[in-house]
Parts: sequence; structure tokens; C-alpha cells
Amino acid sequence: MTHVWHRLYGTAGWAVVSLGTLHMIATTQLPAATPLFRLWFVGSGLAMVLVGALNLLQRAYGHSAPGLRMVCRAANVALTLFAIVAGKISGASPAQYVVIVSLTSAAAILSFLPAAQSPPPARAP
Repeated sequence: MTHVWHRLYGTAGWAVVSLGTLHMIATTQLPAATPLFRLWFVGSGLAMVLVGALNLLQRAYGHSAPGLRMVCRAANVALTLFAIVAGKISGASPAQYVVIVSLTSAAAILSFLPAAQSPPPARAP
């Protein structure tokens, strides 16, 4: 079962990276957006990419890096709360809201499961 959690965590991490990348690319399609709004939109996408990367790093090295675990978990919770608030304020469609909040909260939940991280390397006899 550990392997399933580990694989699912990797999928969630890459999904958050992909969502952030898509968010940055979508900036070019914003109708009548001010330069400042475009800058914040790109910045939000960049934040998603970085949090997704933190999840991938924790997945691989979290067993031996307690500081990484703490930072990753805090970033996940912050990004999920930000997604909830931003979705409400911006008037995101129900589909957009569900996808974004589901992805960010899945990564957040999985970041707290030790079974989702790689096992520590085996010691030589």
C-alpha cells in the first residue's frame, strides 16, 4: 500500500507543477487585464510550480529532511487556503474551483503521510 501512496503523491506533485505552468501560460490569454494583474497572475502560477516542486522534493528526500517536511507542509496548507479564498473572490467556475482546490488539498494531505515519501535508503551490512 505504501507504493500506492508514494505514486499518488508523485502524481499530485506533478499535477500542481502542471497547473502552475498552465496558469502562467494562461496569462497571455487574459482579456483586458492590466499589467499589474498579469504580473500577479504569473506570480500565482510561479508559486504553484514552486510548491509542486517542494512536494516532489519531499517525496524523494522527506524521510531524511525534517526541515523540508515542515516547509513543504506549511506551503501546501498556505497554497490550499489561498486557492480557496482566491477562487471565491475571483468568481471561479465550479469546475475550476473543484480542480484547483482538489489538487492543492490532495498534495497537502499526502504531504502529511509518511507512506507517501520514499523509504530511507537501505544501509549496507
